Amino acid sequence: MVSRGNVYVETTVFSYLAARPSRDLRVAAHQQITAEWWDSRRHEFLLFVSQLVVEEASAGDPTVASRRVGYLADLTLLELSDATLVLAEKLLADGAVPVAASEDALHIAIAAVHGMHYLMTWNCKHIANAATRSRIELVCNDAGYDMPVICTPEELLEE
Repeated sequence: MVSRGNVYVETTVFSYLAARPSRDLRVAAHQQITAEWWDSRRHEFLLFVSQLVVEEASAGDPTVASRRVGYLADLTLLELSDATLVLAEKLLADGAVPVAASEDALHIAIAAVHGMHYLMTWNCKHIANAATRSRIELVCNDAGYDMPVICTPEELLEE
């Protein structure tokens, strides 16, 4: 099968995959959509994570963390390079991502520097946010990188 592209999978995706079923309807829907994408569509893409994803997925409740980390086992690890740190700093300095969300800037930078086609996330506050997306793209482009398409699993579930 020919790959439909490279996907950097951010930590929130694994959080939804591994979490106990939620009573919150929106969260439960995200969990169901994420599981459906993981089961039916992930094999159509080349999936990547970073050490940052591994660290974030390993934190918290040991039982749930173990489930999150289990999903990472066969995925390719992208390195955190000087170039990713420089781009993350530019995203923060420009205000495209708030300083309090520096890890989110790193996720964006890792995906951009490594030439990912997609950055998949459920973080709609600082990453998959229509109000900040154009500013993030401008910073990435000014630094010489194409910004990956930032999307949720739901958006890559569609044909």
